[in-house]
Amino acid sequence: MRFGVIILPQYEWPEAVHYWRGAEELGFDHAWTYDHLSWRGLAGERWHATVPTLTAAAMVTERIGLGTFVASPNFRHPVPFAKEVATLDQISGGRLLLGVGSGGTGFDAFVLGQSEYTPRQRLARFVEFAEAIDVLLRFEEPESGGISFDGEWFTASGARMVGEPAQRPRMPLHLAAEGPKSLDLVARLGDGWVTTGTTVDDTDAWWRRLAELSARLDDACARQDRDPASLDRILSLDSEPRYSLASAAAFEDAVGRAAELGFTDVVAHWPREHGLYAGDESVLDEVAELMARLR
Repeated sequence: MRFGVIILPQYEWPEAVHYWRGAEELGFDHAWTYDHLSWRGLAGERWHATVPTLTAAAMVTERIGLGTFVASPNFRHPVPFAKEVATLDQISGGRLLLGVGSGGTGFDAFVLGQSEYTPRQRLARFVEFAEAIDVLLRFEEPESGGISFDGEWFTASGARMVGEPAQRPRMPLHLAAEGPKSLDLVARLGDGWVTTGTTVDDTDAWWRRLAELSARLDDACARQDRDPASLDRILSLDSEPRYSLASAAAFEDAVGRAAELGFTDVVAHWPREHGLYAGDESVLDEVAELMARLR
């Protein structure tokens, strides 16, 4: 089992150094931040941009993996985004983990004035975005020069990705998915699957539905002739009704349940002073000891 932590991009620099260096010193395998322009009930609070935040984090850490949880096509085009994350991966020494999803239906979906998309349209856009990123980040330009694609949602004419990727064949691509078609995309293109489970108020029901969702990924792998064991499975623990870092005991229980379902990685949210994910940072010392024991 590998362990990760999500650090919301709310802290002023250099205050934020405490969290990113702290995650590395505590022994987390990876640290992530959200990719939104603002988010839910925190829309009125400070919220920094994703790529600069991770770039700064790369400069004050040495070992820990750094990731987007998860990048959104709501306000991105794959060509400039590929340039940004490829540069970030080079700066970090090949430590970037790229999480990508279909894009939420909240603030980010409308802030640029776009129309509301149907689930089918959001899926089609997600597929195009992921396919384009997969190609661009490999730095494999045709002999004619540049990378081109002409889709329903994204177009590029001779995009240049010159040089070599920091990771081979490209940085790990972890796709967030729930439905059968998006799970097929994970099985076809992904290095890993990211999930937050489903929204229910009962803890046991949440884990039962998560088991069903994990089984559907196995089915998708069978359809794509993919070994399910070749995929990382990354679970955000804090979508279940209880907060995983409320105590070391809560974290240990959640990790055990995730391991039983075959997850390779779990991710929790760094405790905040109040509101969402409110908790006491002192629990992290106990969690660090627990992670060392469970590895």
